[in-house]
Amino acid sequence: MDDLLDVLARDGLDDEGWRRLFEQRAAVDPTGLLPEQADLVAYTQLNLHRTQRLERTWRPSPALAAAVAAITIPQAWLVISEPWCGDSAQCLPCLMVAARANPNLRLRVLTRDDHLSVMDRFLTRGTRSIPILVALDASGAEIFRWGPRPAAAQAVVDTARSEGLDKKAMLERLHLFYGRDRGQALDAELTALLRGLPGSDS
Repeated sequence: MDDLLDVLARDGLDDEGWRRLFEQRAAVDPTGLLPEQADLVAYTQLNLHRTQRLERTWRPSPALAAAVAAITIPQAWLVISEPWCGDSAQCLPCLMVAARANPNLRLRVLTRDDHLSVMDRFLTRGTRSIPILVALDASGAEIFRWGPRPAAAQAVVDTARSEGLDKKAMLERLHLFYGRDRGQALDAELTALLRGLPGSDS
């Protein structure tokens, strides 16, 4: 099995690489595609707008900014994602903004469907749910893990399923939550994870 740091060095996308991939996938002409494939293109186009908006407007809370600044030992942040993933569009831009604030953090993205052997090491209740953030130390050992969505967002999904909502209605409710939350739930969870880590001054 490949070492995660080797995989990141070989295939990991930095912010600019992820943006280019996103834009390429969003520019695909859906004409002639199977319905499922055309849906993924539509999701990607919508998610590109969500991502661009968050990158322009989202900023970490003072507590998260302090927790990020306190990291003194280098970490690699592996994020497993896909451009069509709605949760990723709501969360990954925030992770990227946070990571840019400290040179000890190096965030790289792996596309899930091209790296299933990596994805299968970080399943959520047996599923390939994304996005997943895995922080790694210099030896490739896991420091912490987060994802695929904030607990409050998961509660929205669980409630929608218990009410028997179809996928479209569930996603509408989920993204309404994200729109109102404005990244606060992720911010609080990431702050809690970072505080008190080895190599942190917080």
